[in-house]
Amino acid sequence: IEEHVHQVGHSERTGVVVEPYLSTQWFVEMKPLAAKAIEVQKAGNGVNFVPDRFERTYLHWIENVRDWCISRQLWWGHRIPAWYDEETGEVIVSAEDPTTLPEYAGRKLKQDEDVLDTWFSSALWPFSTLGWPEQTEDLKRYYPTNVLVTGYDIIYFWVSRMIFTALEFTEEIPFKDVLMHGLVRDADGRKMSKSLGNGVDPLDVIDQYGTDAMRYMISTSSTPGQDLRFRWERVEQARNFANKIWNASRFALMNLEGVTSADIDITGDLSTADRWILHRLNETSRDITRLIDAYEFGETGRLLYNFIWDDLCDWYIEFAKLSLYGDNAEAKKKTQSVLAYVLDRTLRMIHPFMPFISEEIWQHLPHEGETITLAAWPVYDPAFEDKDAVAEMNLLIDVIRAVRNIRAEVNVPMSKKIELLIKPGDQAVLDTINRNGEYVRRFCNTSEFDAGLEFTVPDKAMTSIVSGAELYLPLAGLLDIAQEISRLEKELQHLNSEVERVEKKLSNQGFVAKAPAKVIEEEKAKQADYSDKRAKVIARIEELKG
Repeated sequence: IEEHVHQVGHSERTGVVVEPYLSTQWFVEMKPLAAKAIEVQKAGNGVNFVPDRFERTYLHWIENVRDWCISRQLWWGHRIPAWYDEETGEVIVSAEDPTTLPEYAGRKLKQDEDVLDTWFSSALWPFSTLGWPEQTEDLKRYYPTNVLVTGYDIIYFWVSRMIFTALEFTEEIPFKDVLMHGLVRDADGRKMSKSLGNGVDPLDVIDQYGTDAMRYMISTSSTPGQDLRFRWERVEQARNFANKIWNASRFALMNLEGVTSADIDITGDLSTADRWILHRLNETSRDITRLIDAYEFGETGRLLYNFIWDDLCDWYIEFAKLSLYGDNAEAKKKTQSVLAYVLDRTLRMIHPFMPFISEEIWQHLPHEGETITLAAWPVYDPAFEDKDAVAEMNLLIDVIRAVRNIRAEVNVPMSKKIELLIKPGDQAVLDTINRNGEYVRRFCNTSEFDAGLEFTVPDKAMTSIVSGAELYLPLAGLLDIAQEISRLEKELQHLNSEVERVEKKLSNQGFVAKAPAKVIEEEKAKQADYSDKRAKVIARIEELKG
């Protein structure tokens, strides 16, 4: 007798040693069912997996399938539809209870005590829930379904079984797309479990940060098929985003008192900012629709975040205040209309990710209909394309940012008025600046503001080069010429690297041959822009050194 140390399996629930037990079970012969599913998939008429690499996982399972044991010894589930004649031992498998059928009257029948495997019942879900085997109106309308969203860990257990069951009973695939999401793991990438004590209760997250914050974080923080690491700071960021939407909406509602949906008119003479935000909304709705159709929810979240936080809140609402608080009643009405229209459409786009806050705000906005859930999805409209407004706003934003950066560098607070001189590159840029001078004065907080094609550049002035114009801020007594030269030399290094990068890309024959014409034109435009800026920085450095 020798002692051997070996591993003994234990039940994960009870801790009891697992012992082999010979029993009689029910099986489904899988080869014929799998063959049909494989044939359909390889013929190109099967299910579309997202990401598509999971199709290989699916095919691997069903190509190596074994007969399926479908009986379970549990207290719950669908009963096995089999009865035993206690006298003859005959087995009766029937869709109807044979004890109610006249041909079995007088016989002692006992139903099998086993239940069907959970996945067997689940495999029938796409069509059984719609009334199958009856040809109901729901079945005709909704089957096959469009998309199944599920985890990659149950491709064989659930997805494949729904597919071959549907092909067997309905001769159709049960859904067109299968979107694979990952698992939610802890911050260290470990699977959440009771034994590790690293689980997170969704109700705790909701109590602390709100349902919409948790929903937005989970739905936009991962890519299809990739696991998501749960981090509290991400939920906090989503909560802050929801607060941003709420506060922006409160501002809008305060300035929309008395405005009804019938009053909204976004035609006619609009300001540059109004035209720009309509263009950006239109552009964003097009891109978001494309990304959602491709199940790219992470990228969708990024675009929504950038549009709402940057374009709508940080820029448009600030620009809109000039019209809303100004004396021009007609301009105020137009801005109110644009603000209501843009916020309404923005809430519709964020609604799938933040349903509660978007519904609450929408109900207080001028609107038509009972609920945002039934409101039409924003559709791209070429009529809102306005590249002139985009060019003008880009110039204004560049100017405002440049002035604010210079203020920060020399510690001049925004509350202190400054003198600003702008030298445009051509007459068109000068016209744009003059047409939107009110924005420049307000957001740069200038005591004096002058723009012209020709003027004498002051010696002691901070300089900034933006696309199409040179900015000069005479800051006598605040400017250290040596520091200014040093700052411009750093900017020159950056521009040199950008010019070199673009030139290298354009000299790459492989890139030029393969890249779309639009991309090549964009790179050439960048090259010209960076080169122009570099030339102006070099000239200004020489002026200061002289």
